[in-house]
Amino acid sequence: RSSLNELGFTKKDIREAAQKISLPVWDKPALACLSSRFPYGTPLTPERLTQVATCERTLHELGFRICRVRYYETSARIEVEPNEISRLQSPEIQTIVLNQFKAAGFEEVSVDPLGYRTGSLNENLSSERLATMETKKS
Repeated sequence: RSSLNELGFTKKDIREAAQKISLPVWDKPALACLSSRFPYGTPLTPERLTQVATCERTLHELGFRICRVRYYETSARIEVEPNEISRLQSPEIQTIVLNQFKAAGFEEVSVDPLGYRTGSLNENLSSERLATMETKKS
């Protein structure tokens, strides 16, 4: 159940109320489920979810407000806001990221040159496959 939703509160209402009472998370970006970081058909395990969450936590601790770590078996692809890509690629940040991601179990780490965008895992799917997936959701 979602009590605030049932009472008619919108996301905007909740953010405004949180700002009025000085909650520090009033403008925190919405986070999609961790499963959205995995290509379709990739088995989800607690270890893999923890691996991605650990790496995203590293990025947040480095000050990247909006970021995603996309999982590809032994490789991770990082998405940050386009205007943050150059900071992510600075030598000092790069060293920390590579060390932390390798400690989490990734062998390769890359940065998506287009930056963060919703639905990036869908970009490589054929329109036929997407239509099939939409039909299954209905």
